[in-house]
Amino acid sequence: MLHPVLPSGVHVFERGWLSSNNILCVDQSRTALIDSGYSTHAAQTVELCTAALGSRPLDLLINTHLHSDHCGGNAALQLSYPELKTLIPPGEASLIASWDQVGLSYEATGQTCARFTFDGLLSPGAVLPMAGANWEIHAASGHDPHSIILFEPSSHTLISADALWEDGFGVVFPELEGENAFGDVAATLDLIEKLAPCWVVPGHGPIFRYRTDVMSRSRQRLDAFVKNPQRHARHAAKVMLKFKLLELQQVDYKDLLRWAETVSYFQLIREKFFPSTPMSDWVDDLTKDLIVSGAATKGNALIYNA
Repeated sequence: MLHPVLPSGVHVFERGWLSSNNILCVDQSRTALIDSGYSTHAAQTVELCTAALGSRPLDLLINTHLHSDHCGGNAALQLSYPELKTLIPPGEASLIASWDQVGLSYEATGQTCARFTFDGLLSPGAVLPMAGANWEIHAASGHDPHSIILFEPSSHTLISADALWEDGFGVVFPELEGENAFGDVAATLDLIEKLAPCWVVPGHGPIFRYRTDVMSRSRQRLDAFVKNPQRHARHAAKVMLKFKLLELQQVDYKDLLRWAETVSYFQLIREKFFPSTPMSDWVDDLTKDLIVSGAATKGNALIYNA
C-alpha cells in the first residue's frame, strides 16, 4: 500500500473528476485550502473543511487556476468564512474582478461557477508559507496559460494541479482556440522534471510517487497530440461530454445534443477540426465512444454516467 510522506499538516481530499482535489494545509498560525472543486459540490467542500478544522476558521483560499472545477466552491467558502482571504494567479485577475464569464470560459464551456472575489495574487517566483513549510510558486502554462503549481523543496512535494497526472495531463485548451500551447506543456513538464518531486498531489486522482515512467507517458501523450491535433481535439470534446455527464449523472440524449449545440466551445472544436461532420453526427459518434470505453451507458433514450 502506498503511504505518501507529505509535509506535516497537509491533508488531501480526493474528490474525483467533476471536482478537483482539495488540499488543506494546517499549522499553528493559519489554515489554507488549495482549490475548491465544482459548484455543484460546493456544500460538500464546505463540509469537508468544517469537519477537518472543527472550530478553527479557514484563513486562506488558493486557486491553482480558474477553471470551474477548481474554483467552483470559492463563493460558498467565502460565505461560510467571512474573514477568508483568496489568492488567485495574476493572469485573469481583471476577468474575475469584472466577472467576465465569457473570458473566463464558463459560458463557452457550458459550466457554472458562482461569482467570487479575490484579495491577492499568486506571483510565480514567490514563496507561500503553508503547513509549516515554504512552498515555491511556479508558472505552469499549457493546460491553462495562467496556471501555477506549488513545490515544497524539503519534502519534494509537488501540487501539480492539471499540469501532471499519473496518467497524463489536462486538456490543452489554448490549442483548441488556435494558440500554440503544446510547447508550453512541454516546458512545464521540463520544469517538473527539473524540480524532481518525490510525491505529487495532482488536481485529479490519487497522490502518486513521481517516477520516470509517469513523465514518459505524459511526453508520449503530448507527442501524439502534436503529431495529430485532431486526436487532441476529439479527446477534448469527449472530456467535455463526460464532464457534463458527471454533473447530471443521467440525461436524455436529445437534451445532451441540444446542450452541445448551444455550447460555443463545442461549436469551435467541430468547426476548426471536424468541419465536414454535422454536429448531430459528431456528438453521436463521441457519445458512442464514451459508451464503448465504459465512461457512459445507454438505456432507451437516456445516457448515464458510468
